[in-house]
Amino acid sequence: MREKPRILHTKTLVQTRLFRIEQVDLRFANGVETRFERLIGGPRGAVLIVPLLDDGTVLLIREYAAGVDRYELGLPKGRIEGEETITAAANREIMEEIGYGARHLHHLTSLSLAPGYLGHTTHVVLARGLYPQRRPGDEPEEIEVVPWPLERLTELLQQDDFTEARSIAALFLTREHLQHESAPS
Repeated sequence: MREKPRILHTKTLVQTRLFRIEQVDLRFANGVETRFERLIGGPRGAVLIVPLLDDGTVLLIREYAAGVDRYELGLPKGRIEGEETITAAANREIMEEIGYGARHLHHLTSLSLAPGYLGHTTHVVLARGLYPQRRPGDEPEEIEVVPWPLERLTELLQQDDFTEARSIAALFLTREHLQHESAPS
């Protein structure tokens, strides 16, 4: 295994409510020194929830995505607040965004996105045993909830407004998880 580069110096370039941009000066094992910039998210990361109304239907949401300036179809998500556990954050987010709580929450995996410059972890949580439960959230407008049959996952991938890589990965991981559960032992 390669030796990690040595961090010589870090400096905060910009701090926002959600992110910090850092300059990082590094020295690699071969002696080369270079400077990187990285975007640091919250220290605890975020959750992305796959809420299953039943084993064949996922509840997607359509909400405005400022980064691409359009409405996007995807999975409910949000940051982990305070001392929340991953599953507590997931349950809170679905209550706020889709109006359901979950009796069963399972942490499927954790994902990085663009790890070359983005320090952020998204925890994918499978939510089952849904029951109606609405909590007020921080969204500027009501979020549209869109039930989608998992058997039509290929069709979903062809939708112009379903492009977020984390949601795509989470749905494939969920499909694999459900197939593995139902496979004979």
